[in-house]
Amino acid sequence: MRPRIEWRISDAPVAYPEALAVMEARVEAIREGRAPELVWLLEHPPLYTAGTSAKPEDLVAPDRFPVYRAGRGGQFTYHGPGQRVAYVMLDLKPRGGDVRQFVCDLEGWLIDTLQSFNLKGERRTGRVGIWIAGPDGDKKIAALGIRVRRWVSFHGVALNVDPDLEHFSGIVPCGVRDAGVTSLLDQGIAVPMAEVDVALRVAFEQRFGVETQTGAAERAAPVARSRTG
Repeated sequence: MRPRIEWRISDAPVAYPEALAVMEARVEAIREGRAPELVWLLEHPPLYTAGTSAKPEDLVAPDRFPVYRAGRGGQFTYHGPGQRVAYVMLDLKPRGGDVRQFVCDLEGWLIDTLQSFNLKGERRTGRVGIWIAGPDGDKKIAALGIRVRRWVSFHGVALNVDPDLEHFSGIVPCGVRDAGVTSLLDQGIAVPMAEVDVALRVAFEQRFGVETQTGAAERAAPVARSRTG
């Protein structure tokens, strides 16, 4: 029998500290067998997060948006409206405990999702995330950063649907100075977030071989409503 995973979608922006608190609690509950695994789709108000490898000089505009230490791998990342963040809380131990393969599967999930919109997402050696090749060079369309605690993952991926790309100028995204950022809209694909969510869910179930489940409502209430910066 395929494992069942809860699938949660928050419609209103979720404050970053609240999201961290929910993830921390859920990871412990999964580890102790008190709650099922979870994929949580959401948006944040405009903010920057710093991973464990973040360099101070890559924060170009420190006063522009709130900056949070994320505790995940990676460097500086922007989150904001129009970007679909997917936090993935899975127990990796029964899946073989291969963290590298898990990261590869997350990348494949994003690539599969983009393919459903006829976009070719690609990996790049030495660069984290998913990239779109173009006449003016590579542009990043999705970021990835995870943390694993006692074999349970959290944090996850962020796909640019239609965010304000100028907001990325306050950081050096993921420490890469010689490449830009893009989005579905920037690539000429205007789709509602709900359609992206369906594509993510279908690709996830195919990639991870699992069956996701929801509660009484398909789209869960937000954990917290927060101001935008």
